Amino acid sequence: MSARTVYPRERRVRPMSRRRVLGAVSALVTALCLPLTAPSAAQARQSAAPTAQAQQQIGTEAAADAAGRGRHSVVTWGASADRQGAGPADRSYRLIVRTSVGGTDMRIRLTNAFGDHPVTFASAYAGLQQQGAELVHGTNRRLSFGGQPSVTVPAGATVLSDPLPGTLAAQSNLVVSLYVTGAQGPTTGHGMAMQTSYAAAGDHAAEEGAVNWTDPMGSWYWLDAVSVDTSTAVGSVVALGDSITDGWASTTDQNRRWPDYLSRRLQAASGVTVKGVANEGISGNKVLADGNGQAALNRLQRDVLSQPGVGTVFLLEGINDLKAHTGVTVDDLVAGYRQIIDRAHAAGKCVVGATVMPYKGWSEYDTAGEAVRQGVNDWIRNSGEFDAVTDFDALTRNPYDHQEILPFFDGGDHLHPNDKGMQAMADAVDLSALECHR
Repeated sequence: MSARTVYPRERRVRPMSRRRVLGAVSALVTALCLPLTAPSAAQARQSAAPTAQAQQQIGTEAAADAAGRGRHSVVTWGASADRQGAGPADRSYRLIVRTSVGGTDMRIRLTNAFGDHPVTFASAYAGLQQQGAELVHGTNRRLSFGGQPSVTVPAGATVLSDPLPGTLAAQSNLVVSLYVTGAQGPTTGHGMAMQTSYAAAGDHAAEEGAVNWTDPMGSWYWLDAVSVDTSTAVGSVVALGDSITDGWASTTDQNRRWPDYLSRRLQAASGVTVKGVANEGISGNKVLADGNGQAALNRLQRDVLSQPGVGTVFLLEGINDLKAHTGVTVDDLVAGYRQIIDRAHAAGKCVVGATVMPYKGWSEYDTAGEAVRQGVNDWIRNSGEFDAVTDFDALTRNPYDHQEILPFFDGGDHLHPNDKGMQAMADAVDLSALECHR
């Protein structure tokens, strides 16, 4: 399936004088305390810690700008697109997502990659979450597309919004509200969001209150990426994976997937230029075969390489291939990994590989699949073909039985980590390994 991507003309930024740099730093630091527009006092108190981290980030950006490095677009949130069920026409969607890196001139990316009819977004707004479907007063602002308030996206196509002037802080609960008309047939979205969003009949995208948003939902529709402008010294990492990356068994609405914990580590870390994290996990996804989502090999360009400002790909995938009893061998998976590595390297990205985690006790466990897992992990650790390796297998396995997950990290099904396991995974990532450049 081919996809036509529509991009707005990029905004040029002229180098600033020292006086303008200092003035911009002051203005931006203030703006970062007021993401999009002024929040309530309660939200300001709640956001105190992320704001301090955002101020540290903007200091790094200003120094880089003063050195003449300029600014570029960086993905701050992402979710892998897949084919979903039919979406009713004349309906509004209020989608809640968590940003990673902060910046200015936010854009959203809407996709109709798996639709077979055009879909019209009659209006689109972006604001900040107060609680549930309610927005912080005064933050909901209209988005445009090529200067127009609405856009029709053909089947298979993707569109970027125009930049929204102003600053979006790191670690914000961003709310994108879409009023959709003309939807027919299958929709495009992300099925397992681990985040409550909301729907409403009719056009309610411009509203900041929650009264009409009576239909909670656990999926994101059409929205698959959010980006911001930031210093060219700042970049993002994309986590490419399956349900473990997608966050299965983590706590809903608490942002406790392992990439969320990694994002918070990166924001708090000094001397680290990787600040953005995009979670491109799909529950049940495989490296080699389509099924729950397109195979990693088939979605690599759309979900990973097309995202702006990405310097590193973090690959944790393979468990669904080897436990599916389809005869996948070590050589098969290694060949798939090599294709991902080669394509990412050709695009100038580094690739961090993670070992496949234990799954004894899961219903599909058998000794043949375990043998493949051990062989794959041996190659990941020792081949030298990844730019770096994170050994999640060694981290999460039971020291008394290396074929099963440590009970303390077990989410209950002997495959997916709980919140503690997710945090331990993020803590095990060597942040310096994400800083590699090709």
